[in-house]
Amino acid sequence: MVETDYYSLLQVERTADAGTIKSSYRRLAMECHPDRNGGCTDAEAKFKALSEAYECLKDPQKRAAYDRFGHAAFRNGGMGGGNGQAGAQDFGSFADIFDNIFGEFMGGAQPGGRQRGNVRRGSDLRYDLEIKLEDAFHGRQVELNVDTTAACEPCSGSGAKPGTSAQSCQTCGGRGQVRARQGFFVVEQTCPSCRGVGETIADPCPSCRGDGRVEKRKSLSVNVPAGVDEGTRIRLAGEGEAGVRGGPPGDLYIFVHLARHPIFQREGTTLFARCPVSFTTAALGGEIEMPGLDKQAHAIKIPAGIQSGKQLRQRGA
Repeated sequence: MVETDYYSLLQVERTADAGTIKSSYRRLAMECHPDRNGGCTDAEAKFKALSEAYECLKDPQKRAAYDRFGHAAFRNGGMGGGNGQAGAQDFGSFADIFDNIFGEFMGGAQPGGRQRGNVRRGSDLRYDLEIKLEDAFHGRQVELNVDTTAACEPCSGSGAKPGTSAQSCQTCGGRGQVRARQGFFVVEQTCPSCRGVGETIADPCPSCRGDGRVEKRKSLSVNVPAGVDEGTRIRLAGEGEAGVRGGPPGDLYIFVHLARHPIFQREGTTLFARCPVSFTTAALGGEIEMPGLDKQAHAIKIPAGIQSGKQLRQRGA
């Protein structure tokens, strides 16, 4: 029986790194997957051969042995274990093959089939800020008080009582998720024991009760730039809720709203104002003064015979 070279089968060079090998395997495995080829026996055979090759080359020790001795390295129980095929003990699980291809869509699996379920990013927060139209024109430094969560100081965010540590969840093995097999496919669900954290705490921290986070009111200074409009969003990176078990914090998003002005109404970069004019000025013409957002008085020329509702434009005011 002719044994195909694993590198040729995966269409990569012998010097290819692990990322290149993984990428090529995913592409080829998707192309010849039995479910995508109507149960074709040739496609199924190639799929198994590709998986066998990948199981060997993704393991540094197996790859080193294969580079030195070829297929002979796995005969007679060598490294592959038991049945003389490279990676046979792993290849027998189609769930692992499926996880190698679609791992990132099944909960962010890490190399080796494990994920850091105990490190999760904190939630983003939203703060609605109402400012005056004058502040939108000039810009302003605003002081905010935001109710959020911060890492517990006594336990440094671990959730465990100082002097102790969290233990890997026995139910999910620290992955944070458990698998339920449905025929060929595998469905991953949040672990019911650790609720997706991947760790269990036997002796929780009394300050945070094992959560690793405590409620806190945070004071922030925010620079509202000149020219902001209704609905402008300002992002403060890392000012959201603290991450779970030492995970990175979320962000704070500030949504700007403009308070109603007694004189002006804004539409984009244009200001509209209703200005009462006496009958004499409307009939004969004249000049009136209007206050501007720049705190200066602006002279507005009123042409003779102007009608009610007529719009006059003052550039740059």
